[in-house]
Amino acid sequence: MRFVDEVTIKTIAGDGGNGVVHFRREKYIPRGGPDGGDGGDGGSVYLVGDNNLNTLADFRHVRTYTAESGKKGQGRQMTGKSGEDLEIHVPVGTLIYDDETRELIGDITEAQQKILVAQGGFHGLGNTRFKSSTNRAPRKCTPGSPGERRELRLELKVLADVGLLGMPNAGKSTFIRAVSSARPKVANYPFTTLYPNLGVVRVDETRSFVVADIPGLIEGASTGAGLGIQFLKHLSRTRLLLHILDIAPFDDSNPIDDAKKILAELEKYSDELASKQRWLVLNKADLLPEQDLSQRRKEITDALDWKGPVYTISALGKTGIQQVVYDIMNYLTHEHEEPGQDSGLELDENTDDGQD
Repeated sequence: MRFVDEVTIKTIAGDGGNGVVHFRREKYIPRGGPDGGDGGDGGSVYLVGDNNLNTLADFRHVRTYTAESGKKGQGRQMTGKSGEDLEIHVPVGTLIYDDETRELIGDITEAQQKILVAQGGFHGLGNTRFKSSTNRAPRKCTPGSPGERRELRLELKVLADVGLLGMPNAGKSTFIRAVSSARPKVANYPFTTLYPNLGVVRVDETRSFVVADIPGLIEGASTGAGLGIQFLKHLSRTRLLLHILDIAPFDDSNPIDDAKKILAELEKYSDELASKQRWLVLNKADLLPEQDLSQRRKEITDALDWKGPVYTISALGKTGIQQVVYDIMNYLTHEHEEPGQDSGLELDENTDDGQD
């Protein structure tokens, strides 16, 4: 199924049922009096978070959603049946906007969370309601009010703890395959990742976190070049960014230049995204001899003036992976504390490509 992260839909709540004018008609009972019942309320439209969904693709085929209207009242003061509410399931992480006013209606951040997007109409009143001491036989009733109609724009921002940054073919998909059960496409050409992939990383029986892999970025991504601009917004909810850098590019490009281009695109796209905690992960260490590896690592960190944690790994060979996973879990547990504080958070800023 194709990944879709933005759609426009129309929601129509049910109309309220009309009240009725009716008089009691029974044999041998004179002056039966008014007994017209109220109508039923119209059904409302709700959006509900669903963990089993990860795309808005279904909304490309069905764009209009209508709740059931209420039934009209009946004699003997019988109230009309209320319309059933309509629940529309959306992925967790969906933002809901009124497409006309651009107002943010709500944000689905957890499973089973319900947000009212279109209120059902109120029921009409039967003539029984208008009986009084001075009006014993009212011939008045009211119609039900119409249900609310709304044009909505749904925008999906995937919920993940960790986001992966990097140029095309940096090894992001290989990394997420190595640490989780996600199986994104991996191939020796750029842009093998065409939509975000989510993977759950289980550290032990009680601890886990979610990693998001987006299509690789290229220079100019913040202004629409390549695929990354479509998905940079998905990194805005993450708590940590892993900048994966290919230290032995097959096209002989310069890893330092590649890293600077990514950082520049982040700053152009969003100050908030650029200011997120970011770790540098030097990938494909297995392609360089030991003596060249240490030198390349130093050249990169010095050129970038990198002060944060740095890891040297081989995602394909799964070397250095376990240390990264443990340090991420520790960081997320102590997210509001600076790396290196004496709070149980121990980050290895000089992890080599050997064993964990």
